[in-house]
Formats: sequence, structure tokens, C-alpha cells
Amino acid sequence: MFKKKRITLFSLFMLLSILFACSTENTNENEEDSAEAPADANENQEDTATIPNGELQKKDQGDQVELLQESLNELGYDISVNGTFDEATTWAVTDFQLQHKNLMALGIYNEETQQVLTDSLAKGGKIEAGSGLPLVAEPVSTETGTPVIANPYDQLALINKEHALPADYEPEDLVVPNVRFPFTEELPKKQMREVAARALEDLFQAADDAGIELYAQSGFRGYDTQVSLFANYVSANGEEAANKFSARPGESEHQSGLAMDVTSVDVNYLLDTDFGDTEEGKWVKDHAAEFGFIIRYPEGKEEITEYQFEPWHLRYVGEKAAKEIMDQGITLEEYFNENE
Repeated sequence: MFKKKRITLFSLFMLLSILFACSTENTNENEEDSAEAPADANENQEDTATIPNGELQKKDQGDQVELLQESLNELGYDISVNGTFDEATTWAVTDFQLQHKNLMALGIYNEETQQVLTDSLAKGGKIEAGSGLPLVAEPVSTETGTPVIANPYDQLALINKEHALPADYEPEDLVVPNVRFPFTEELPKKQMREVAARALEDLFQAADDAGIELYAQSGFRGYDTQVSLFANYVSANGEEAANKFSARPGESEHQSGLAMDVTSVDVNYLLDTDFGDTEEGKWVKDHAAEFGFIIRYPEGKEEITEYQFEPWHLRYVGEKAAKEIMDQGITLEEYFNENE
């Protein structure tokens, strides 16, 4: 009987040992799994970290720009990873945007572009670089010899007597902003590119709230329209005089869809330098940058812009650039260190 009891105790001891061993093994496995989980999370975090956060644009520098350049190259581009948002980076961003219909082609890295870029990289996607905006093999010039810019979609494109838009360029995202006009006809000059039109609506609303009544007079102007307009000015005033207040075909910001001339009742809805002395003109100068606009041809900068003072001419460049330009009292040429 004793022997039988001893065997039973032994069996119980063995059973407990086996259960303890299994429990220890499961605990170790769980600990190993737990140790691996942060590693996977870190790996995913590292993957996410390769996508830059925040808005980036031409002239920006730093690690986030490098991440953007690396991300673009991973998709199939071949641009220099130099940490500077240069013309090549602007081209790549614009080309990427043009290949995705749900993105505005602005050459600006924004939240919408970040999301599509993130999705593309997560899926291991590749892109045919240049199928949206082909690289220009050789420089092109207008009939008068002005170099034609390669990226007319660029929100920060410098358009002047030394940098012209292609003759066949017409923005595809033109819309009519919901603002006041001193005429009722549905004319092309009511239009702007969508990003600029929405910003103009916000500017007009803020002006209304401040008791300022603005009117939009002239926005988009196609190449052919500029041909006729400039020819009429030349016929009436001579080419030298005409070129001080009107642009030769291709050299007008109005063709970009990013410009709008504004006016008021006090100047009889005209585009007159007196607008700068009106309550409306002063308000526009003080607040335009808050909505991404600059006074493109400021007073005292005629030698740089090569145009007369135009307090009515607003150009959309985005809030970041507009604030820097207006705060410093500089021109778009000076912003890009040209014609200083």
C-alpha cells in the first residue's frame, strides 16, 4: 500500500513538472513575441518617417526636403538628393501631381500630395518620370527671344520679360471665383486657377467683414488675347511705352491664371494708380499676404519689375511666400535673387 501511494505521489510530481515546463515555455514565447512587436512597430515607423511631413516648396532646405527627394527617387525619378527644393524637385513634384487627377498641379508638396505619395510607396508603385510634364530637351524662346519656362504649372513660377509662358499653355483648372465683378458678362477674364480663386474668395470675404468693397476686374487672359491686346497698345502708344504697362505675349502673369486685377467704386472700377491711395487699396496692401497674394508690381521697384506701379495687380504665390515677400517689401524677382 505504501509502495502504491509512493508511485501515485511520484506520478503527481511528474505531472506538475510537465505543466510547469509548458507554462515556462509559453511565457518565454510570449516574451519573445512581445519583444518582436516593438521592432515591427519601429520598422513601420521608420517606413513612415521616409515620407516628409508638412508643406514644402521651392527654396526650402533641410532634412524634410531630402526625404522628399529620396521618396521621389524611390518612385522612379532621378533627381539630386541635396536638401534644396530646387527646379528639378519642383518639376518632379509637378510631374507626379499631373499623373494623379485628384491632385492640383502646383509644384508645391502639400497634404494632398503627401497622402498620394504615401499610398504609392506603400504599394511599391513606380512611375514613368516625365509622362506628366516632359523634361525640355533644349531651351525654347518666344518670337522676341524671351526664354520659355519649362514648368508653367508652378505656383511660384517667375513670369516676366525674361521668363515667358509657353504659347499653348492654358490652365486646365480654371474656375470663376464667387466674388463681385463690375460687369455681368461671362468672360474668360473672370477665371482663375482653382487654388487662386478659392484664396480670392477668402480675401474678398475678409474685406467685406472689414467694410471694404472690392471688385475683381481681370483675371485669366489667354496667349492669343494678349497678342491682340499688346498689338493695340503698341499701335496707340508705341512699343517702348506699351511694354511698360502691358506684357508681350507669353510674358503676362494673367496667362498663368494666378493673377487678378482688383478695383473699387472710388476709382470708377478702373485700373488706376489712384487705387493705391483708396481705403480699398490700402487694405489690400496690408492684408493680401494673409491669403497668399502679393502686390506684384510695387511702387519704387519699377527698375526691377520693368513695369509701372500697379497697386491693383494681385498675384497668388501661397501664404508662405507671400508673407515673406510683403513683409520684406520685395518683389518676386528679389525673392528669387534675380534682377537685384
